[in-house]
Amino acid sequence: MTKTITVKGVKFGGRNPLALIAGPCVIESREGCMEIADKLVKISKRQNIPLVFKASYDKANRTSIHSYRGPGISKGLEILAEIKEKYDIPVLTDVHSVEEVHIASKVVDIIQLPAFMIRQTDFVVAAGESGAVVNVKKAQFAAPWDMANVVKKIESTGNKKIMLTERGASFGYNTLVADMRSLVIMREFGYPVIFDATHSVQSPGGQGDTSGGDGRFAPYLARAAAAVGVDGMFIETHPDPSQALSDGPNMIPLGDLSKLWKKLDAIDKI
Repeated sequence: MTKTITVKGVKFGGRNPLALIAGPCVIESREGCMEIADKLVKISKRQNIPLVFKASYDKANRTSIHSYRGPGISKGLEILAEIKEKYDIPVLTDVHSVEEVHIASKVVDIIQLPAFMIRQTDFVVAAGESGAVVNVKKAQFAAPWDMANVVKKIESTGNKKIMLTERGASFGYNTLVADMRSLVIMREFGYPVIFDATHSVQSPGGQGDTSGGDGRFAPYLARAAAAVGVDGMFIETHPDPSQALSDGPNMIPLGDLSKLWKKLDAIDKI
């Protein structure tokens, strides 16, 4: 059994119910972000879902120089702080440098380490030193047992508020595959494990100057992960994924989330 990480009343791990980390890939506008947050909060209250809102202020690892990245750290954190205060829910965002760790950790409840950056020791240590809850995305190139070294780097700072997220492994060019064994292996480290259902169906760089994906399969992988046993589900969502400015092809439509969660919750309870 994994240890329990409590984030502003939302509990991950232990014998607690499956928790949800959800929101748009990137902040497209204040109004759009608030709309998604409002709908997610209403769903969470109606279905008693432990919810963490997520959105990125900057997608620093986009495929093309022309890809939309977000409003930037100052404006983005301002919007996330507003959502946190208005809805009284924890918020999560990505960070991309040591400097960003120091700034973002003063606003958000969970800082997330992007998959491509988990080998950057100074960056990982800074995340631990921030004292915030740290959610680590397992890199596409990393084996699940490799995450033990990332965990040790964070633990070296005295911070043991760690969560580990599976987001798919590289399987040839422009393709990811979700290895359900990794959920079991990473859970053996004793920390809560999250399954990223939407990035696991991504096709990195698959459309030439943008990433593709097939969101049709995200609900199936989510159900499989719930059956294996995870502590949280990470789902990027949007009212109209076809119009999303980042990762639209692999998102789950916001209107489908309630129905999907009923299935995930039932599986988790079993």
